[in-house]
Amino acid sequence: MTVQINTDKNVEGHDSMNVYFTEELRTTLARFEDKITRIEVHLRDDNADKSGVEDKRCLIEARPENMQPVAVTNYADTTEKAFHGALDKIKKVLATTFEKQKP
Repeated sequence: MTVQINTDKNVEGHDSMNVYFTEELRTTLARFEDKITRIEVHLRDDNADKSGVEDKRCLIEARPENMQPVAVTNYADTTEKAFHGALDKIKKVLATTFEKQKP
């Protein structure tokens, strides 16, 4: 499972953040590891320099093998909260998606 973290110009994407988010993804989605080829995370600050409530956005896209990609979005007041909210959502979506595939 390949993990790619993307940030816009208003979100500081540093190595420690990338390592932390990648480890969180791998740990949380470990049971789906053999079914997913790629995970992409897109982090964005919608208000840029201005502060605002829930202006940080995290989109997580999972690409299951031989299936259409699935994506979720979560908004929060910090990048970390937006990420963890999206991580919870993608975990639920993947569980439902793979459960439907069982005969």
